[in-house]
Amino acid sequence: MAEEIMEQEVREVETVTSDITETEQREVPKDTWGTIRRLWSAARGERWRFAVVIVAILIYTGFHVAAPAYSAVVIDVLWQNIQESFAAGKTFVVTWETGGFELAMYLVIWTVACGLYSVQCFVMAGFAEKLNLSLRTSISEKLNRLPLKFFDTHKPGEVVSRTTNDLDKMSEVLQTGLLKLMTAVGTIIGALFMMFWYSPMLTCVFLVFALFSTLVTKYVSKQTLRLAADRQRYVGELTATVEEAYSGRLVIKSFNREEESSAEVHELADKLAVASRRADFMTNAISPLIRFIIRLAQVLIAVMAGGMLVGGQITIGVFQAFFHYIYQVSEPLTQLGFTINTLQNALASVERVFDILDEEEIEADPAADVAATLPAAVEGSVDFEHVRFGYDADKPLMRDVSFHVKPGQKIAIVGATGAGKTTLINLLMRFYEINGGHIRLDGVDTHEMTRADLRSNFGMVLQDAWLFEGTIAENIAYGKPEATREEIVEAAKMARVDYFVRTMPQGYDTRVENDAENISQGQRQLLTIARVILCDPKILILDEATSSVDTRTEQNIVHAMEAVMKGRTSFVIAHRLSTIVDADLILHMRAGTIIEQGTHEELLAEDGPYAELYRSQFA
Repeated sequence: MAEEIMEQEVREVETVTSDITETEQREVPKDTWGTIRRLWSAARGERWRFAVVIVAILIYTGFHVAAPAYSAVVIDVLWQNIQESFAAGKTFVVTWETGGFELAMYLVIWTVACGLYSVQCFVMAGFAEKLNLSLRTSISEKLNRLPLKFFDTHKPGEVVSRTTNDLDKMSEVLQTGLLKLMTAVGTIIGALFMMFWYSPMLTCVFLVFALFSTLVTKYVSKQTLRLAADRQRYVGELTATVEEAYSGRLVIKSFNREEESSAEVHELADKLAVASRRADFMTNAISPLIRFIIRLAQVLIAVMAGGMLVGGQITIGVFQAFFHYIYQVSEPLTQLGFTINTLQNALASVERVFDILDEEEIEADPAADVAATLPAAVEGSVDFEHVRFGYDADKPLMRDVSFHVKPGQKIAIVGATGAGKTTLINLLMRFYEINGGHIRLDGVDTHEMTRADLRSNFGMVLQDAWLFEGTIAENIAYGKPEATREEIVEAAKMARVDYFVRTMPQGYDTRVENDAENISQGQRQLLTIARVILCDPKILILDEATSSVDTRTEQNIVHAMEAVMKGRTSFVIAHRLSTIVDADLILHMRAGTIIEQGTHEELLAEDGPYAELYRSQFA
């Protein structure tokens, strides 16, 4: 019995110390009851499952607590019949009348308890997973309604963690922690009541040792968690240092810094070893300590109960039943502190999920029956009329941006990093909403259109050529999934990537990933251009499409872009001015404002900032 209690204690401590980090161990919800109310509200439609769990727990607790008491009856009946048989000189045989009925009822009690335990676990799992699915669905829908600035200010790993790890933690804790807590509370109350019923004196002795054990456990656990946090911190530092040294190994070698780098790693490894020894010592020290306390309690209670047994104050059945109740109380008490901490961590995780659900959403699209629509044949004229915008309302970036683009023109946007080039494109695509002025497409205010209708007329080729996991054909057809193989091949030929694709092992059916090393950056860029060509957009946006490729690949990309830009309005963001000298209109931006606009020849003739920038590149 003592071994089981001690092992349970050690398991709980080891679980916490191995899984919890310095941040997580201090996680508590800011508004516990508010979070619980929202979580309960989110469980609407699945509350009947929780009600079933509560009923199953109540009945289970009744049977679970009744089992030791009935075992006392069984043992007393068997002992009485055994004594009578020995007194009569007969061999004792268990029959229906000499204890068989009591044994059968004892089996029924535990069978029912086992069945109810299975029911509550199964139903609670369904409740937790249904709630998890509901919240995941809400977050998925919410992410589609969040503005781009949310993703600019939140790291991808943070968002993914909230939508996966935090919800998984909630589901796991509901299925285990909450279930254990409710069962533990019921079992402790019922078992203590029965212990007091049998012997208030023995129960008080046990409670004194239980309180002392709880205080010792709390103190040791606190120290263990602190040391585990130190170990976790050193693990993070060592991992980061090793990763940095591995990634920068060529630089380290080129500057002959191998010894210094190795010494840094060894120093951190030594610190980690010391922290691990301390954490492991505290984790392992709790085992003999808890064992000793429980042994003392059991020895003292056994001596006292033995005296009561000899004196006829209790029966042998009550003697063993009392020790059974000690186990029923000790195990939940051991778990209780850890279970409450786990529940707090889970509520803090749920609170972070609700933080996402409470984020400000993008402005809703106009209703379909009132939304402005473009002409059947979109020409591609674009007008910026006194546009004002700022990522922060108090810090405007664009104050008065105006220009006119005719259908089929090539517009180049140039300027230093942070000048507002990409911001201008984001406003055109309505990734951000303007603070004032108007942006018109073929004379229609884009703010009065639905975003889907607006963006269906644009095709974008970004600096980072993103390929999704799938085949090359699927990547090219990403914007037009219903495209035929012939259309896909034709788009690849126009993008000058067909020859390369045919050299791949399975041609257009070759599977690729975004980080595939068998496809160069230039080839990725050509594939994304083929993707845009297949969609046949009216307006094309090229954002630094040739910035990270060699000169030969740049020529191929430029030729491919020239093919796709023919007859289309196109916006080109570029640092290499050699790629945009033929533009119909060049917008030179600085600090969010267009400081010059005109053709290449006109801007050179003005001998202003653009001319100075051009000469700096071709000096």
